[in-house]
Amino acid sequence: MAIETTGKTIDAAIAEALRQLGTDRDSVSVEVLENPKSGFLGIGGTPARVRVKRLGEPEDAVPPPKPVKKEAPKPAQIPPAQTASAQPPAAAPPPAPPKPSSAAPSGAAVILKGILDRMGIPGTSITEKDGDRALLLEISGQNMGRLIGRHGETLDAVQRIVSSAVNRGSPERRRIVVDAERYRAKREEALVALAHSTAEKAVKYNRDMLLEPMNAYSRHVIHTALQDNQYVTTHSVGNEPQRRVIISLSGAKKTAPSRW
Repeated sequence: MAIETTGKTIDAAIAEALRQLGTDRDSVSVEVLENPKSGFLGIGGTPARVRVKRLGEPEDAVPPPKPVKKEAPKPAQIPPAQTASAQPPAAAPPPAPPKPSSAAPSGAAVILKGILDRMGIPGTSITEKDGDRALLLEISGQNMGRLIGRHGETLDAVQRIVSSAVNRGSPERRRIVVDAERYRAKREEALVALAHSTAEKAVKYNRDMLLEPMNAYSRHVIHTALQDNQYVTTHSVGNEPQRRVIISLSGAKKTAPSRW
């Protein structure tokens, strides 16, 4: 009889199989079914899996499939009133193509659910919104603060894992956005408000304003929010993860009103 076991390493999986069989390494044959994978940031890894069988034992027998009995077709029954002059029935319209089920999760949602379970955040609900520009996976449930992390750093890491898994081996890269309780939309609104208020201070006090370190997405929101502002310009300085946005006065500052 062959058994399958798992472990952090192939040796650990084999040792577990030997323990269950009560034998030693020289008395069995080993087939490696899956090598261990460490995952990303300690999340999403898979253990090694092996099949171990005692030497000399026959292969597990596979029972033959049971024959399927075919029922004889029943003769068509025609109503008595139509036996004399039966007219061919009207052609039935072709069946409508099935609509995609919103209840069936996509591969991205399945991967995300597995990551959340490994992070110890069960009982979550994932809503998918498939748009032209990106696939949005919206998460709701408890412990969302733990999932989001400081300034969305944990949420960004989860998004990178899901995007990497979905696009692995695919010729066309699909943009994946993972959000929790509309955090990204709320964060973007807060960043836009921060950009405008800081730009006003730069004009009011006639000096450059240095914002706190931000990730690439947050800096992009700041730059975009002020790109049409004629009184200030923006640029980034420093190295990741301490890269920051500086809001500087432009040449039009001398004509800037006290508030716009």
